[in-house]
Amino acid sequence: MELSEVTLLLAKTPATAEGLLAGLPGHWVHYNDGPGTWSAYDIVGHLAHGDAANWIPRAKMILAHGTGRSFEPFDREAMLKQERQPLEAVLALFRKAREASLAELASLNLSAQDLEQRGSHPEFGEVALRQMIAAWVAHDLTHLAQIGEVLARRYRQDVGPWRKYMPALDRVAEAE
Repeated sequence: MELSEVTLLLAKTPATAEGLLAGLPGHWVHYNDGPGTWSAYDIVGHLAHGDAANWIPRAKMILAHGTGRSFEPFDREAMLKQERQPLEAVLALFRKAREASLAELASLNLSAQDLEQRGSHPEFGEVALRQMIAAWVAHDLTHLAQIGEVLARRYRQDVGPWRKYMPALDRVAEAE
């Protein structure tokens, strides 16, 4: 895992989400696959909340306390409890949160030794900082794919026989 690559990928996520979603009508961005699944709108809210409450606070906790203090559990559905805003506002919130996260990540001046420090995760036990940062990137990419898939499933019936070659149309991603 290279921090320069991490930063590059993490910096692209807000613009990628915005490119996919900005200007789409509400019935597109709020479409989900039923109970226990998320819409594209929900996913962007989840990503924004993760930047505010998950990745950087946990990185700082690892650096300051090691395994001496366990992370607070992360509320994966916090965005569902917030009042709905226009999509553009949620996209802007995510963009600003990510910019702040990347600035803080850079300010940590992480060394190879720092990346090996360990923290205590409430579910996984002991985790290395480098694992958590790699998970941040994979988390972003997974949710970008999930956005694409939930949007594509709106055409599940309309694609006719091409559905055979589009497995994402029949896959339903449970809310993370």
